[in-house]
Amino acid sequence: MMQVIVDGLVAASFVSLGVVGVSLIYNILNFPSFAQGDYLTIGGYMSLIVVLLLGTAGSIMGLQFGWPLILAAFCAILLTGLIAELLDRTIFGTLRRGGSSRITLIMASFGVALMLRNLIVIFFGPDPTYYVFAIQPALHLWGGARITQNEIVVLAVTVVLVMGLHLFLTRTKLGKSMRAVSENPSLARVNGIDVDNVIRWTWFIGSFLAAIAGTLFGLANGLQPYFGFELLLPMFAALIVGGVTNIYGAILGAVLIGIAESLTVKFLAAEYRQAVSFIAVILVLMVRPQGLLGEKE
Repeated sequence: MMQVIVDGLVAASFVSLGVVGVSLIYNILNFPSFAQGDYLTIGGYMSLIVVLLLGTAGSIMGLQFGWPLILAAFCAILLTGLIAELLDRTIFGTLRRGGSSRITLIMASFGVALMLRNLIVIFFGPDPTYYVFAIQPALHLWGGARITQNEIVVLAVTVVLVMGLHLFLTRTKLGKSMRAVSENPSLARVNGIDVDNVIRWTWFIGSFLAAIAGTLFGLANGLQPYFGFELLLPMFAALIVGGVTNIYGAILGAVLIGIAESLTVKFLAAEYRQAVSFIAVILVLMVRPQGLLGEKE
């Protein structure tokens, strides 16, 4: 059972970092962005470009990566952020200023997702690739569970980022402004909050976390053009299970979905893993439509 929990938490790490972006965009821009999963893919492949240019992922303290991959992750954050900002200015921003409906924005995000996914296939091909090709030995934990050093790094970075996000939203002026805009954009604008600036930072923070999640996924599992798309369903399931209006609920939902999928792999088969997300969403909508920590709109 310990192995199930470990695997579930590792899987939840990628989902939780991705779903925060979905939650922020939904609450501030009032539409669910289906391109968020592909921002994870873009982030992972942006890191790969830098690693290929440097010729190695490096090595530090016995890990299978070092400063080259860390530098690659920072470059991926900037590049993914620029892509997200460019797409917002040219597509989503234009639609918002034109008074487009929510369904129009949703369909636009579908189009952006397809475009990004196919660009990755065009430039990198459909085959899996890796930052490091060496097989990493697993460390033995209590209860017979095993975990690799890369997975420990994934868990540690996720915890640090979630704690940092909490401090950002509760202690900084920009974080408080984002919370105000999510509650009432019109009232926030009247009170002197630069809503356009908040929107720009929303896209950047969402793409920042996506780039880190994509890089961590590549470190733990390798890269392939559709991994962000495959994480999209668990991300939206986590959002609905935890509560669409609550970022912390979305993170809790990611943990629950991750462990549920890990249980499915252990006792049934990996092919049924995606079905768990559907079942979880249906059950929560039937019992508590606003999610575990969400509020009725």
